[in-house]
Amino acid sequence: MRKRKKGGKKQQSAHFTENILTILRKEHTQSFNYKQIAAKLGLNDPSSRNHIVKSLQRLKGEGSIQEIERGKYILTPSKNYHTGVMDITSRGKGYVIVEGLEDDISIGKKHLNKALNGDIVEVYVFKRKRSGKLEGEVTKIIERKRTAFVGTIQVSDKFAFVECPGYSMYTDIFVPKSKINKAQSGDKVIVKMEGWEAHSDSPIGSIVRVLGKAGEHNTEIHSILAQYGLPYEFPKEVEDYANQLDTSIQPAEIKKRRDMREVLTFTIDPKDAKDFDDALSFQKLENGNYEIGIHIADVSHYVKPGTILDDEAYERATSVYLVDRVVPMLPEILSNNACSLRPNEEKYTFSSVFEMNSKAEVVHKWFGRTVTYSDARFAYEEAQEIIETGKGSISEKVSLTGKAYAVDPKITEAVLELDRLAKILRKQRMHNGAISFDKVEVKFVLDENNNPEGVYFKEAKDANKLIEEFMLLANRSVAEFIGKQTPKKTFVYRVHDEPDDDKIAALENIIKRFGYKLNTRDRKSTASSLNKLLEDVAGKKEQNLVDTLAIRSMSKAVYTVNNIGHYGLAFDYYTHFTSPIRRYPDVMVHRLLQQYLDGGKSASEDKYELQCRHSSDMEGLASNAERDSIKYMQVKYMMDHKDQEFLGVISGVTEWGVYVEIISNKCEGMVRVQDLKDDHYTFDKDEFAVIGSKTKNVYQLGDEVYVKVKNADLVKKHLDFTMLGHKKDVE
Repeated sequence: MRKRKKGGKKQQSAHFTENILTILRKEHTQSFNYKQIAAKLGLNDPSSRNHIVKSLQRLKGEGSIQEIERGKYILTPSKNYHTGVMDITSRGKGYVIVEGLEDDISIGKKHLNKALNGDIVEVYVFKRKRSGKLEGEVTKIIERKRTAFVGTIQVSDKFAFVECPGYSMYTDIFVPKSKINKAQSGDKVIVKMEGWEAHSDSPIGSIVRVLGKAGEHNTEIHSILAQYGLPYEFPKEVEDYANQLDTSIQPAEIKKRRDMREVLTFTIDPKDAKDFDDALSFQKLENGNYEIGIHIADVSHYVKPGTILDDEAYERATSVYLVDRVVPMLPEILSNNACSLRPNEEKYTFSSVFEMNSKAEVVHKWFGRTVTYSDARFAYEEAQEIIETGKGSISEKVSLTGKAYAVDPKITEAVLELDRLAKILRKQRMHNGAISFDKVEVKFVLDENNNPEGVYFKEAKDANKLIEEFMLLANRSVAEFIGKQTPKKTFVYRVHDEPDDDKIAALENIIKRFGYKLNTRDRKSTASSLNKLLEDVAGKKEQNLVDTLAIRSMSKAVYTVNNIGHYGLAFDYYTHFTSPIRRYPDVMVHRLLQQYLDGGKSASEDKYELQCRHSSDMEGLASNAERDSIKYMQVKYMMDHKDQEFLGVISGVTEWGVYVEIISNKCEGMVRVQDLKDDHYTFDKDEFAVIGSKTKNVYQLGDEVYVKVKNADLVKKHLDFTMLGHKKDVE
């Protein structure tokens, strides 16, 4: 005779209880009898109904539910319901972020109840019986963050399904054959979720767009944009509207502005730039001081509120800079032509003009609309050569034209003097507690088919820092000018909160492995020791890792009408004024500044805060897309180097794998723990290491190791490495 499993009845009873509570929590304002609950559970046999009746009685006895009339039950009213935003991790665990609650609410996979990343949900909070920890169950999806997803379709005889990468959609989407829109197996598609039945594991959807074959270059780039809901072309009506704008320079308009066409003006930008947001002007005054103008493209002259052009720019909120292309915020007629401060062209500009003495002290400032004429255009490399040599001769090696040439002596003098003043401004900023994040940027050399032929690193040199300091001066000064006015006026600020203590503690814990320390006694000490850390790691194997971790320990900078200052820059007031061609908040700032210069009333705080939030959100999506495009290119580059051995640094350790970043090209991949064949390795989270049980061999964060490409997956943008061993053992 078979023995009965112990606890069988108990388990069954607990299962019924849990399911009943889930139904009552989801519709906590409604009452149910046992028949309705049985129908919801799809049970109609007498035994199950009997279990339901008994479970209802027990829950009533515990006080979890109330019998409001004979045989009708409702969940006991509770303050345990909250509304928040769902955040799902890469491991599939959920957290609901509730405004006003100190801790996020943890949601197990089985309690997600079809909620997806970013959804606004209602959640019921309860204590775990064993641990006493607070957990939650999603009871209602109030608003879906998104209904369109990117994935790869697999088509069978009767139906199709779409596999979505990442954790934005954690299950396949079922697509009826009639709704596949001519898609074929292996195509990348955009699928729209049309419904999700209560008892179904998968939602139902329809194909709205076929992007092309998975793995093809254009398909993957378009997929990245589509994944984040970013457009890659302008609607025809927006293009038509922009093309019809009068972009000529009119005498009547010039009369309304400060005419600065005769003042020496030039631009310094990346050599491949097409849109020139900003220009600098320079002239000596009779009193020995300098007049320095920061002239910004007057986008708000052309982009008027309430037009389809403005609506489109607002929706996009930012230009997206992918490895092989730019997805602009404005149509080309504006971004690369009318607004762009191209050499030897008159342009409408919005300017911050400063009178400065030789100590870089501002003695007077002026803000307003201007008309300017750019006398010259320089690449950063050309300006850098002027700074390094102190002469006005540009070598063939760095020249934009590919030919050596001599620079106008007045411009040479201006560049050298601006560089001297910028260095004083920077020194002051550092002294005040600013943090210097000069993170190395990875760039690719692309062939005519956008295939990566090589990798190089872009570093910020003096020419970059010159432009940066004067842009910071303009941004800070505009924010101060409005922010210090009384009565208070609504304005758009760029704010950056102090770092979270826990994140700084986690950073300290990691960097001590490399022999570094932080002094976190107060705000200023933290900032100066972070600077020292970034200085100490410069050029070392762990630089990129430490730079990345330090940036992650910082709060995120956002747009808001509520000014709290900018921690990273050590400014009490800061905004974005200098890039309206590629950032919508700068357009908002231009409009508000002009409104207040004209003596206008304070704008609606609620309206602008809403626009700020949208701009911050879009900035986040754009930077994710940019990061994905770099990952894609890195994987593509590594596909051609499968037989090569690479020296790397262990950049992360988890229970499932060891992450390695290659020193020569900053590509990161993973060695799966199961692929470490020489031993059985276990994860030690305190030591940031995996340790071999027999050999006691340790792979730890920061170790130098040799790896080889095992697998390069373009679709998932993922690299798998084979571990060859520690540097000391391989060399």
